[in-house]
Amino acid sequence: MSVVLYESKLSARRWIACDLPGNAGWIIWVVCLILLLKKGITWYSVLAIIPAILMLIGVIELISERIRKLDWVLPKARLYRGFGSLTLGGILGIPIAAVGLITFQDPLCWWMLAGACLCALFAWLIFREYHPQKQGGGRS
Repeated sequence: MSVVLYESKLSARRWIACDLPGNAGWIIWVVCLILLLKKGITWYSVLAIIPAILMLIGVIELISERIRKLDWVLPKARLYRGFGSLTLGGILGIPIAAVGLITFQDPLCWWMLAGACLCALFAWLIFREYHPQKQGGGRS
């Protein structure tokens, strides 16, 4: 059974333009989560851990890919574990931050909303650039 590889033709410049705000997004979420947890463990802070776990799975996967120099050509599992997890974590974070805003009116929730939006948008912008590699293809 052959592994289908997904390739991105995204330029290094566009990659960085998406990577930096995406990184800011997950970092904002995690920092705000830590600050929430320092205030006390509540149902909301526990719920906010779910997007953080997905975001961290994505970050760990992307670091692993970078170490193995797999940036532009990835197996489907790595693509979904990396950019898919980051995108999903950001998407899940948006309604969770909104619930926090409505329920607690905590200013941290505004930051979490911003972080979730940045993470979701910019991870998705990179994720959508990956397409199944043509046979005999490769990055030129």
